[in-house]
Amino acid sequence: GWCPLSPAGTQSTQLLVEPPWRPAVVWDQVTLTCQGSGTAGATTWYKDGQRWGKEGPDHLNVTEKGTYTCERPGTGLSPPVRVMHDWLVLQVPARALLEGDTVTLRCRR
Repeated sequence: GWCPLSPAGTQSTQLLVEPPWRPAVVWDQVTLTCQGSGTAGATTWYKDGQRWGKEGPDHLNVTEKGTYTCERPGTGLSPPVRVMHDWLVLQVPARALLEGDTVTLRCRR
């Protein structure tokens, strides 16, 4: 997986993507993991702004396209992750990229 960068000392909810490529595509068998403080198993999932399923596990196996977010007690709502179902997708690594970095691109069809 990958480790998102956040300012030192901040507590926030993060949504990790596996495999670690953006945009994520449904046919990659995407797993989302919600990370934050608070009680394990108290994650609330949202898809396209609507509550998605019951409060529960920190992992979600994605089977439908949409924009997903998660919420953890104490650290709030994560940034959104978009999962697509397009036939042709150009993907970049799901991490912070800086000018001058060598980047591997994936063209998926």
